[in-house]
Amino acid sequence: MTTPEAAAREQRASEREFRALMSLFPTGVAVIGALDTAGRPWGMTCSSLCSVALTPPTLLICLRSTSPTLDALLGTGTFSVNLLHHTAQDVAELFASGDPDRFRATPWHLPDAAGGPHLRDAAHAVGDCRVVSALHVGDHTVVVGHVLRVGALATAGQTPLLYGLRQYAAWPARGSVTGPDYEE
Repeated sequence: MTTPEAAAREQRASEREFRALMSLFPTGVAVIGALDTAGRPWGMTCSSLCSVALTPPTLLICLRSTSPTLDALLGTGTFSVNLLHHTAQDVAELFASGDPDRFRATPWHLPDAAGGPHLRDAAHAVGDCRVVSALHVGDHTVVVGHVLRVGALATAGQTPLLYGLRQYAAWPARGSVTGPDYEE
């Protein structure tokens, strides 16, 4: 067991080393959306998204603790998870940029009972969520949410947008994945 003194002396990876490590882990790209208590839309690109449980349907997201999007979703208790399709790299970059007019530059709508803005042209699927808990960890906050509803927006042929090795890519076309564990 580690003592508090030993933990304080523990050597940690630098931010640069950690970023390099995580760049080697490709992941899907999502835009987290929320409305603040005044009804203004907020959103940010997020690749820290993970399923937690099937019963009840639960996921987690990690957002920068100083993010206005985080403030909005904690204020209202709901948010949307917009899973971006492979032609939405420009939207991923826009929502990662901090541009205050991002919702003026991207079509979105708010269906009845939505957890947050739906990016109708950029997302191939959207989940609407209710905040269950939030935990501050380092410079980020882990938000756990129950998924209240799921909507597919994609047209045929759209595949997920991926990010890894500090670049965007599309999911391989159906049938191009090979290996002993892959079945069509």
